[in-house]
Amino acid sequence: MQGKLEYYFDRLFPICRSLTGDGNRKTLEILSEIIPLKISEIPCGTQCFDWTVPPEWNVKDAWIKDSKGNFIVNFADNNLYLLGYSEPFAGIISYKELKEHLYTLPDYPNQIPYLTSYYKRRWGFCVRHRDLERFDPAEKYEIYIDSSLNENGSMTIAEVIIEGQTRDEVLFSTYFCHPSLANNELSGPLVSTFICNSLAGIIKERRAKLKYTYRFVFIPETIGSIYYLSQMGEHLKKRLKAGFVITCIGDRGAFTYKKSRQGNALPDRVIELLLQQTEKEYKIMDFFPSDGSDERQYCSPGFNLPVGSLMRSMYGTYPEYHTSADNKEFISFAAMEASIYKYLEAIKMIEQMPFCEPQLGKRGLYPTLGSQKDTSKIVAAMMWLLNFCDGEHDLIDISWRSGTPFMELLPVVDKLVENGILKTQVK
Repeated sequence: MQGKLEYYFDRLFPICRSLTGDGNRKTLEILSEIIPLKISEIPCGTQCFDWTVPPEWNVKDAWIKDSKGNFIVNFADNNLYLLGYSEPFAGIISYKELKEHLYTLPDYPNQIPYLTSYYKRRWGFCVRHRDLERFDPAEKYEIYIDSSLNENGSMTIAEVIIEGQTRDEVLFSTYFCHPSLANNELSGPLVSTFICNSLAGIIKERRAKLKYTYRFVFIPETIGSIYYLSQMGEHLKKRLKAGFVITCIGDRGAFTYKKSRQGNALPDRVIELLLQQTEKEYKIMDFFPSDGSDERQYCSPGFNLPVGSLMRSMYGTYPEYHTSADNKEFISFAAMEASIYKYLEAIKMIEQMPFCEPQLGKRGLYPTLGSQKDTSKIVAAMMWLLNFCDGEHDLIDISWRSGTPFMELLPVVDKLVENGILKTQVK
């Protein structure tokens, strides 16, 4: 899997993405090689709650040249050089005038910052702070930005739905609006895509449906989730049992989980137990609205959906964040693959959470289980299950109470169901 992740990363990384534009369409076209994305175009100007879909932005070229015709900054070298959503501009101006349109990070002089101006018309360039010394205050500079802001364009979104036995849903939401950023961009869409692909493969292999319906959503950050909620929010309020915003999931850091606003919803309980039982180092954080990604929209008071976010190094906590240093060297495809499998483990836990009713036992169950390697552990697990499978507790509760790893409970549950002691109930 790591080889495929790297192959698609290399194809996607150079593409200039934003809230809208051809780069987004190209990105989804490439991801459609892996999963069957249903792509939709939302007209610019569409109202969604208090927000409006902005004009479609595309860039053909952008640069700064000195009086001798030498490139000082060239969008073709790195698309982070151009301030996101820059309006078109062409002209020769003084350095004093140009300086008002240059953005740097003095604390990180070797990094190009990632900045945008989605909702206010302006133009600008983001440069390494160290490169300011290349500018001569006495010089004049030629500026060229060949961009367009099309009021008649559209915002591109996509989704895949894997139908289960019930209409209750699990949501995976990710965004694809950042240009040439590795952890805080491509890790999310890539991990989401490969989770979806793996899930479809599991279903095909087992020739059986999952319990829940799985919804994978690919949107530009913030405006995408706000639009999506304007269309699907009421549906999700009725049907969503668990949801995750997938972002910052590809670096070498330990896992970080940001809980849903509810705090003890199904995804919160699943991930906290999963990390406690499988990871030595991890961090659990309560929900906060002051910063973050699309979980702020899904968890806004009007919806309050059970949506958390399992990340590695959380946005804003590492110096490479929103800079040119968030590149291929910063991420790990092995870590990205491990993140995919961690989410698949979470899905397994969500799927294997039947509400159980005890029935009269059949004779001979102990000898059947006694063939396992550690009979005492299995018998103890069986006793916990028989005592707490009362319709009020699920397997997460039982795993927490008993101290038995969740994955070790599953074969015991299967054996008890097989022998008619317990029965699963799909709601």
